[in-house]
Amino acid sequence: MIQLDHVEKKLGNFMLTDISLTLPKGYILGLIGRNGAGKTTLLRLLMGLYTADAGKVLVLGANPKTQEVQVKSQIGWVLTEEIFAGGQTLMGNADRDGRYYPEYSPDVFLEYCGRFGLSVKRPLGKLSRGEKLKFQFAFALSHAPKLLLLDEPSANFDPDFRAEFFKIITEFISDGEHGVVLSTHLTADLDRLADYVAMLEDGKLLFCMERQELADSYRIVSGEEYKLRLLPKDRVVSMESGKYGARAFIKHNRHTTYDPELSVSVPTLEEIMFYHAKKK
Repeated sequence: MIQLDHVEKKLGNFMLTDISLTLPKGYILGLIGRNGAGKTTLLRLLMGLYTADAGKVLVLGANPKTQEVQVKSQIGWVLTEEIFAGGQTLMGNADRDGRYYPEYSPDVFLEYCGRFGLSVKRPLGKLSRGEKLKFQFAFALSHAPKLLLLDEPSANFDPDFRAEFFKIITEFISDGEHGVVLSTHLTADLDRLADYVAMLEDGKLLFCMERQELADSYRIVSGEEYKLRLLPKDRVVSMESGKYGARAFIKHNRHTTYDPELSVSVPTLEEIMFYHAKKK
């Protein structure tokens, strides 16, 4: 679905540096990282809104900048920016922009709006933040995309719709011919949803791996500090001490053994992101 080879992009004082990753068909890639890490810049490169300064960007086998029509006709997106006309109705916006997509279907758009509880006769500018993102999602799905690029959408959804949102994107990839890139700081969503996870930090790719492989690669070890100090130093990513003991975030493999008096747990994505940032 996507392929990035040694991609670089400079924007002012920010630099996206040496990014290489791929996403096969039929999978969801979760993008994590703190604000300003480069997630939105990466999505804009995939959309063809930015041109890479170095490296190769392919989306569905094509260059999103030089083969713009081919790529954009096959991707759907939800962005944090408001790029539709606030004074027009939802239907007016969809029909206006839908003419640029060969597979756009007003009936599919209407179906999703009904499913999302949106009135297509309302002006877009009168909608709440969450409703505007629902509209973008309905429009994205209305032109039969192969790839969805989603930038922090679920943070503005109520719990009921978030469940519906996850159900739809899971259905979207179920035929093995579609893909999703989901940027979010709500890492709990990706714990149950993502097939692959990529973490950016200050414009650099810290890792990109299968979710299960990531779960198998780290552990949180808690106990008395002197026992944690005996862990191999090359495996300790970060450590913190408190009044009642210490915790270490360490690299793990199936051959790693631990002192039986230490408590060992599998970290969540939120903890993985936190401890990598803490190391910095």
